[in-house]
Amino acid sequence: MNKKVEFVDWGLVDYQEAWDRQELIFNSTIAIKTNNRNNGTTEETPNFLVFCEHPHVYTLGKSGHPGNLLLDEKGLEDKAATYYKINRGGDITYHGPGQLVGYPILDLDNFFTDIHLYLRTLEEAVILTLAAYNINAGRYPGFTGVWIDADNEKARKICAMGVRCSRWVTMHGFAFNVNANLDYFRNIIPCGIDDKDVTSMERELGHPVDMSDVKKLLKKNIADLFQMELY
Repeated sequence: MNKKVEFVDWGLVDYQEAWDRQELIFNSTIAIKTNNRNNGTTEETPNFLVFCEHPHVYTLGKSGHPGNLLLDEKGLEDKAATYYKINRGGDITYHGPGQLVGYPILDLDNFFTDIHLYLRTLEEAVILTLAAYNINAGRYPGFTGVWIDADNEKARKICAMGVRCSRWVTMHGFAFNVNANLDYFRNIIPCGIDDKDVTSMERELGHPVDMSDVKKLLKKNIADLFQMELY
C-alpha cells in the first residue's frame, strides 16, 4: 500500500521562514519517533513533500567552504541576495525565482532506510521530468544532482541536491533550475566545483517553461518512484 504524504506548495517564500517551517516538522517527527521508541507506542509519523521558490539567496552546507561565495556584504546587497550557513550536506548553492525547490520531509522508515537510494530516487524523478521535455539528463559519477552531457567536457548541472537526515528523517532537498536567472551562479563556485557549468530548462530549450506544468510532472514522478499517495 502506498504511503500517504502531504503535498504542500509554499509558493515564493523567504528562505529563513521556509527553513524554520522545515525544522518544526522535522523536530516534531523525530519527537514522535523518540517517544515511540522510549514508551513502546506506535504513533504514525507524518510525511511531507514541499515545493517552493525563494527570493535570491545563497546557502552554504556543513562541508562547504565560505570562500566559494565570491561576494562580500556589499555585493550581496547589490544583488538583493541573502546568505545563510545551514545544516544540510554539500557546499554552496543558489536559490531564486524560477528555480523549483523541493523539500521532502520524510520518515524513511516508512519507505526505505538507504540515504544513497533516497538521493538516487530524487535524481531519477528529475531525470524523468526532463525526459518529458526531450532533455537527456543523467548523473555525473562521484557527484550528486542531475546533469546534462555528464559524459563529456560540456557537463553542466541542472539540479543540485543537499539533504539532512537524522534518525532516518529527511529535510532540505533539491534545487531544480527551470527558469532560474543563471547569472547569480557567477557569484559562487557552485557546490565547490569550479570547472563545470550550470544550466536550466529555459537555457536548454531556448524558451521559458511553464512552472506549473513542471511541478505537476515532477510531483507525479516523485510519488510514483517512492510509491507515495499524495494528498
